Amino acid sequence: MLTAIWETEGLQTVGIVVLVCASIKLLHLLGLINFSEDSVEDELELSAVRHRPEGLEQLEAQTRFSRKELQILYRGFKNECPSGVVNEDTFKDIYAQFFPQGDASTYAHFLFNAFDTDHNGSVSFEDFVMGLSILLRGTVQEKLNWAFNLYDINKDGYITKEEMLDIMKAIYDMMGKCTYPVLKEETPRQHVEIFFQKMDKNKDGVVTIDEFIDCCQNDENIMRSMHLFENVI
Repeated sequence: MLTAIWETEGLQTVGIVVLVCASIKLLHLLGLINFSEDSVEDELELSAVRHRPEGLEQLEAQTRFSRKELQILYRGFKNECPSGVVNEDTFKDIYAQFFPQGDASTYAHFLFNAFDTDHNGSVSFEDFVMGLSILLRGTVQEKLNWAFNLYDINKDGYITKEEMLDIMKAIYDMMGKCTYPVLKEETPRQHVEIFFQKMDKNKDGVVTIDEFIDCCQNDENIMRSMHLFENVI
């Protein structure tokens, strides 16, 4: 499957698919999902979870998760993160475990910054579940907005060629030996040049959110990737 992804024409597809896969890896590590036929919904365990009702109700209104799903997510999050927050080092440790054949530290850094919406150096349960709601069940527009925010490293509202290159290099480094054929050192820059030209329609040297969304919506591979993981939990 990874080979097929790498051979698609849309380089953006790689970034978006890996982004969603990465969120699923995090869920799996926290014990929130598994890939067997057993259900994760255990009423006895759920009954032991304690929430502030107003907080749970607010998250239920703000996300596309049900109350029971939020309880499951919260239980796993608190079990693995008793402090109630995840820091960047934790993200890096998680992806180092799941991508031992490569170096996932830079991609984990970028992904952490995308989840850390208030930029305080930690990801709370609220940050985590809001991001997952978009990635797994958001509309195409919401998912693309989230992906744009990942690429927009300095959060100035534009994606530059260097920002796109930084993300792509981080993805290539993380995938490591999973790519076939093995990529040449200049490959990421060559691909970014091609697709940046495609996205930068007015040729002003930056990609706006409108240009990014318009280009992605007209790419069949990207649109297909938007719906791959909607029923994970």
